[in-house]
Amino acid sequence: MALTANSTIGEWLDSPVGGPLVEGLLAQTGGSAEALAPVRGLPLQQLVSLSQGQMPQSVIDGLVLEANDGIAPEEEASAGWQERITPERFAGKTIVVTGAASGIGRATASRIAREGGRVIAVDISADRLAEFQASLPEADVTVVSGDITKQESVDEIVAAAGQRIDGLANVAGINDDFSPLHETSDATWERVMGVNVTGAFKLTRAVLPAMIDAGRGAVLNVASEAGLRGNASGNAYTTSKHAVVGMTKSAAFMYGPRGIRVNAVAPGGVATGIPFPPNVSQAGSARLHPFQSQIPTVATAEELAASITFLLSDDAVNINGAILASDGGWSVQ
Repeated sequence: MALTANSTIGEWLDSPVGGPLVEGLLAQTGGSAEALAPVRGLPLQQLVSLSQGQMPQSVIDGLVLEANDGIAPEEEASAGWQERITPERFAGKTIVVTGAASGIGRATASRIAREGGRVIAVDISADRLAEFQASLPEADVTVVSGDITKQESVDEIVAAAGQRIDGLANVAGINDDFSPLHETSDATWERVMGVNVTGAFKLTRAVLPAMIDAGRGAVLNVASEAGLRGNASGNAYTTSKHAVVGMTKSAAFMYGPRGIRVNAVAPGGVATGIPFPPNVSQAGSARLHPFQSQIPTVATAEELAASITFLLSDDAVNINGAILASDGGWSVQ
């Protein structure tokens, strides 16, 4: 069987032809095949996203050609999970999605749009939002570039959505530097808490009146495995995601009787993971590494979007206040 970009990383590593090619590529960057153990089930193509911009598409294309004697084979569908669109699942609904220009936010906004919803796509990057909007020319996508920690941006988002807001996906988030509490700087604390907690709080507070008036609505917060345990990330990020869990449960309790559901998804490892600051704490990294290395699997952004859109949709009609661990089973270890 020909090796393609859709062949899994495991298939490449186990192949007498593909294995040496991937191992050679890893050796150039100081990596090893063992480091890819959690992502063996993902398509080789996902290495582009995993590299966070360090590996261009041309590298994957080159590997495929080299593995097939310079001939590009006909691409076959991946043997793994395949996204399956539910037509019209969000028809007639307006959903606000933050962090929509990349990663989980983009995958979520894309799926909602392709399932018939009107999407208010929010991100701090105007250029990437424009590219996302252009990628879905037939969809109903309105883009708003802004900083969700600023009230003026929140006001602009709500104005763009209009009087009807059926759902909100608070996806935007940033990581910390893995620092333990005594090393956490004011700047790191304030920035992480600002985006991950205050931004989600401000925007949720702003959309709730429309939902209350309508007697219906769904809010989905992206928490994290770090919101369920203490050994997944640094102090600021872990605190912020525990706060997101608390905000979710409080709002679910308060607004459930008004027809508004508030839930959260807690991702584990994700192939398009949010970037880390350049100066990561050595002490924090050393303490966290043995536990982070036990991640059972790494998901794609599209797999997380499947969990998120389920909880936003009417399919989750009887679910309120849930913290769904979409982490490949990491939380049961």
